[in-house]
This record gives sequence, C-alpha cells and structure tokens, in this order.
Amino acid sequence: MKCPFCSHTETKVLDSRESEDNINRRRRECEKCSRRFTTYERIELPSLLVIKKDGNREEFDREKVKRGIMHACEKRPITHEAIDKLANDIESEIRQKHEDDHEVKSSEIGQVVMRKLKSLDEVAYIRFASVYKRFTDVESFKKEIDKLL
Repeated sequence: MKCPFCSHTETKVLDSRESEDNINRRRRECEKCSRRFTTYERIELPSLLVIKKDGNREEFDREKVKRGIMHACEKRPITHEAIDKLANDIESEIRQKHEDDHEVKSSEIGQVVMRKLKSLDEVAYIRFASVYKRFTDVESFKKEIDKLL
C-alpha cells in the first residue's frame, strides 16, 4: 500500500477489522515517515447489470445509488454513516435477490431505495419519489403525501 503522505510503498498493518458489510478497515503505518492512515477494502463481487428503461444495460454503481440518497437527504438530520449503511443494505438486498441472473431492472432499484428511505426519513422519501416518479405538479406531491398519512 502506497503512503498518501510520502508515497513510500512499504507500510505495515497495525489493526484490521471486518464490518458486517464485508468492508475491511485497516489501520496502517508508513515505514518511512511513520505517519498513520486508514484504508477501507471492499470485496469485489461479480458484476450486476442494470437494465435501464430504454433497454440499455450498465453496470450497477453503488455510488450512484448513494448520490441519489444523499441528494434526497440534503439538510435532513441523517448522518453519512446512516446513508452509507442504507446504500450497503440496498446493494446487499439487490445482489441477494439477483445472485443467479446478475441483472436487475432500474425500476426495481428505485422501488427498493424508496422503501428503505420511507422507513428512514419521510421527507427524504418524498424528495426521492418526486424525482424518481417524475412529479409534474403539486397534485402528484399531495397524492404521495396522502399515502404517508
């Protein structure tokens, strides 16, 4: 592992922990400058293809899902850790459901995100739903809010 401070290539692992999301956290120390830093390692899983509305396929991108959640959660009392956990939960659920065929419709991903956001924060849910469902007027918002009430 290359040191981010001095670019030396020899570092030693001081501590290693695995989280429930299969992410390895490693505390490292550079053997040259003695500065410490943390790295996170995610297990690379087989590709999961997303089938878009127009029929095109693209590789599943957890960060794209996370960005959508972060936009919906802007200025809400939701921690980055909660958003990260939500993105991990969504990816895990989708991968478990599609472990045999490795293809998922984008609409299914959107439905999972909405369901998970609904239980986390109703305002973030409405924000996400308004973009996902392409609300065009106030009546669309009202109908979705009425469902929550």
